Amino acid sequence: MITYLDTSVAVWLAQKSLDKISPAALDHLTLSPNRRLSPTVLLELQFLYEIKRILLPAADIRRKLEAEFAVTVCDFSFPLIAETALTENWTRDPFDRLIVAHARANSLAWLVTSDRRIREAYPRAIW
Repeated sequence: MITYLDTSVAVWLAQKSLDKISPAALDHLTLSPNRRLSPTVLLELQFLYEIKRILLPAADIRRKLEAEFAVTVCDFSFPLIAETALTENWTRDPFDRLIVAHARANSLAWLVTSDRRIREAYPRAIW
């Protein structure tokens, strides 16, 4: 079972703010042996850091997630993800498109997200 983390979930895990994550999502993360981040999440994290919405740069968050929660960064090819993202026309947010495309391209992997729009658009979103 492969599970991707949306950007907000990655931040909350790194901050150990587990109370911000739903019980169902936490249960799923605990049971999933293969937790991943789309590289798009890293880019969004870095933007959030640069505009001072979060305190740590993306590289630090990635290292924390790897060390504390065994989260790895997905290495699917960008052309595959971009091709998949072409069909994600439910949003104009490029980050959401690419994050969902990553999960979809990986055999409809699970995606833990608090984002209602993503949950409505992607059948294997969990919250």
